[in-house]
Amino acid sequence: MNRRSITESPVNYRGGQSSYLLLGKGDFGSQNLAVTWVDCPPGSQQEIHRHERQEQVCVITRGRGLMIVGRERDEVEAGMLVFVPPRTEHAIRNTGKGLVTYVSATAPPFDLEQPGTSFAWRPQ
Repeated sequence: MNRRSITESPVNYRGGQSSYLLLGKGDFGSQNLAVTWVDCPPGSQQEIHRHERQEQVCVITRGRGLMIVGRERDEVEAGMLVFVPPRTEHAIRNTGKGLVTYVSATAPPFDLEQPGTSFAWRPQ
């Protein structure tokens, strides 16, 4: 069985948020998908960014926040999915008092050499 937890995953810190790369291109033989787990403490916001070729979904699993997709801004909460088309600026801000957590799936997987996608392996 191919499996990885956030404690075993490379991590990217940005905007006060921790993004754990659970599945990257080539992991377990995968070529068409990337999956991240993101923890967003209260008041944190990642930089507004976009992916040139990738479409992305964010599934909110905990908390409440504000999702920015293009010119739209909308409140999100646990149990919601947000779709982000390619070339669309987006970010999430934790506007609440508790942790916001979401799982993101991106296809095709992003290139780890692109700016803003630098994940570092943490020492075990």
